Amino acid sequence: MIKAVHQRSHGTYGSPRITHALNQAGICCGENRVARLMRAHGIVGKMQHIYRRHQGTHRFFQRIRNLRLNHPEPTAPNRVWAGDVTYLKLHKRFYYLAVVLDVYSRKVIGWLIGPQRTVDLTLSLLARTIKQRQPAAGLIFHSDRGIEYASYRYEAMLKTYGIRPSMNRPGHCVDNAHVESFFHTIKGEWLKGNPYSTVTELKETIRYYIQQFYNPARLHSGIGYYSPDEYEKM
Repeated sequence: MIKAVHQRSHGTYGSPRITHALNQAGICCGENRVARLMRAHGIVGKMQHIYRRHQGTHRFFQRIRNLRLNHPEPTAPNRVWAGDVTYLKLHKRFYYLAVVLDVYSRKVIGWLIGPQRTVDLTLSLLARTIKQRQPAAGLIFHSDRGIEYASYRYEAMLKTYGIRPSMNRPGHCVDNAHVESFFHTIKGEWLKGNPYSTVTELKETIRYYIQQFYNPARLHSGIGYYSPDEYEKM
């Protein structure tokens, strides 16, 4: 049964998630026992340490406060979104993955890959995500302090839809921990060691992970070991 759950997770689950998956299937077992059996049979969850580049901080960005500090966790979808950009290396070039995540469910509600880290990349993704989710006015959009989120063009679109901008404090990347965690997960569980040789293959690899595994099936410890899709339906 452990092997079956591990295979369904594409080899990504460690003992905590496998234990919860078995418990949800009505199989009574503890994490210590699962971990012991996994060690005995050489079954290992896939996770790697990921190191991420960060752009510098400028005084220009400090006009936007972190609205999430001391703010209660959202109690429904489309109350707080979070966005960020990370780099992906393909051969000797870097491509940039921008995502928007719903903090309530941890669901990736939008993503886009581009050859440059620009306002156009994040602005296109924001427009697409707003069209799909149709959030009510008052939504908080939280991001890091990159120029692709602090530009006047980006702020103008947020204002048009009644969305309140929020940004990390300088030097506090953990303020956007949910998106940082997703980047760590997709790189460590999926992209590292997964072969792709073209941009098209890279996009398809990411599309499959998000749409076929992460959102509908991957158990998330931060939401009680439900998948994001399941949690939004509760």
